[in-house]
Amino acid sequence: MNLLFESFAQLIGRAPRKPTKEEIKPAAQKIHFYKRGEKLDREEARALHAAHKSNKWRNRRWVTLIAINLLFVVSYKLDIQLLEGALTASRFLGFHMADLNSSLQVTLAFKEILLNLVIGTVTILLLWLLLGGRTFCSWVCPYHLVAELAEKIHVKLVDSKIIKGYDFHRGVRTFLYILFALLALVTSYTVFEFFSPTGILSRALIYGPGLALVWVGALLLFEVFVSRRAWCRYVCPIGMTYGLVGLFSPMRLVYDLDGCQHEGECRKVCEVPHVLEPVIKGRATDRSVPIGADCTRCGLCIDTCPTGSLRFEVKGLSKLL
Repeated sequence: MNLLFESFAQLIGRAPRKPTKEEIKPAAQKIHFYKRGEKLDREEARALHAAHKSNKWRNRRWVTLIAINLLFVVSYKLDIQLLEGALTASRFLGFHMADLNSSLQVTLAFKEILLNLVIGTVTILLLWLLLGGRTFCSWVCPYHLVAELAEKIHVKLVDSKIIKGYDFHRGVRTFLYILFALLALVTSYTVFEFFSPTGILSRALIYGPGLALVWVGALLLFEVFVSRRAWCRYVCPIGMTYGLVGLFSPMRLVYDLDGCQHEGECRKVCEVPHVLEPVIKGRATDRSVPIGADCTRCGLCIDTCPTGSLRFEVKGLSKLL
């Protein structure tokens, strides 16, 4: 229950909390004791990283994301009615599916519950409950892919000292989540859909580009020159909605304390590094710690971890390959 509460607190914007000694289990305390004072040589860390570095999960994710979005395009262009609509609302082989955040917006705006919307929402809820909430963000959302490429440019510019990256308080996302919900309720219109790069890109891919892409371009420029992954980290209510679902998901990322050298490569590549607080030396409360619900399950940390201390797992079953 403590882990669930901590995961929820981080999801709504609270900074990770350093665990007390009483919260750290004896087995973990023993490992922390033996690791205390140890420091991995920088050259050793680089050698470890170079030997292990992989793009396995990134490649799987990119292929999945591109394939899903192309399926929408092909279905529309060839009129085969396999996957109709867009990511906000669609039908797969005639069965309704509806994005959870879009469904919330529509319900608040129209102030009634539509049967097809209920069917579509329950379908998607069960799907992402099984797969792990924010998995949608990194494995399906088209904006995530282009933002990931923009992030690479941002990191190079910061490393070259051409620009300085800025961070914002993650609680802004909670405020905007409530604001968009209230706007839908008061205006009777799904205001957020005007600004959602997920919906804009999905519709642009399927039905053709429009002026709304100017907004997406502006977001990307902001993320390149001002703040790394700003939309996904500090704004997007879609990610927060799926994060709430992920609180109860059996699919999760797990950190193993035993072999970790705490070199920090995983946190450098993570879109939401606050979820990887347990990998910092002395912070893990147990030998095996599930990572919080704000994790997008992108797999970049697994690909970059030189000691294999991070892995996917289905709760109660076994780790994934």
